[in-house]
Amino acid sequence: MLVGLALISLAAISWGTTGATMTLLAREAALGPLLVGWARLAIAAPCLLAAAALEPGRPAGAPRPLLDLAAWRARDLGPLLLTGLAMAGYQVCYFWAVTLTGVAVTALLAICSAPVMIAVLAATFLGERLTPVVLACLAMAVTGTALLVVGPRGLGEIAGHFGLGALLALGAGLCYAAYTVAAKGLLTRIRPLTLAAGTFTLGAIFLSPALVSAGSADLLQRAALPLLLYLGIGPTAVAYALFNVGLGRVPATVAGIVTLFEPLTATTLGVLVFGESLGALGVAGAALLLGALIVLTVPTGRGRRPGSRPG
Repeated sequence: MLVGLALISLAAISWGTTGATMTLLAREAALGPLLVGWARLAIAAPCLLAAAALEPGRPAGAPRPLLDLAAWRARDLGPLLLTGLAMAGYQVCYFWAVTLTGVAVTALLAICSAPVMIAVLAATFLGERLTPVVLACLAMAVTGTALLVVGPRGLGEIAGHFGLGALLALGAGLCYAAYTVAAKGLLTRIRPLTLAAGTFTLGAIFLSPALVSAGSADLLQRAALPLLLYLGIGPTAVAYALFNVGLGRVPATVAGIVTLFEPLTATTLGVLVFGESLGALGVAGAALLLGALIVLTVPTGRGRRPGSRPG
């Protein structure tokens, strides 16, 4: 379980850099959120397709399940489509919400709501047991993340301007939760890299209409291309591959809590790079978040770590 926690933590830290990247893309290249969301998935997809094709440990001459649909079981195609739709929906909801309510409110609603939704969905569809320790860690992590976001900015700013943007941010949290639970079920039968490749390929296809409303030349701007390549490869292709491998080793509920490293990373970058003040509430939130992650790694008295699936 420790290896899975480490891989998911690395992925979440990488995701924490996307806010700064999106800010630079909007400022330097004036790209819209839908176009950036499509580019993020479209750049990541071929990287993951190549990684899945070259993955070691696959028998010589074995079919590539992603490219040979006949190799997929019929029951896998529905959940795979769900992961692609969820990934596309997350891009739309999250980036659109940022334009309406700002990064702080969107992050608070989307990222903090996702673990709660994951816990409910995992208990409903995967049969994961919500132990008292996991519930306590969940409460600590969500509270800590809220304090991290509120602390540097003050409650008054967070409390205003919800409306459509707030609903979209919650929609992003729901999309992320749906992706995590659907992926967790598929990983019992499908290799992590294959699943990631299929998810991002489908997500890019679902978002391809974004190219109709924007010229593709915008993506090739000198200011935009390096940032888009980083966004598609680093916090997307590499990070989601790590996440899927880690997700195969830990319960989905625990994975949802560990990914709260994302807002911690974003806040740290704001303090160190952009000179933002963390504030007393932010420090308290960071302590709660890290405390929840530490408790998750401690074995229970019967040798089972909190959040592990029964039997």
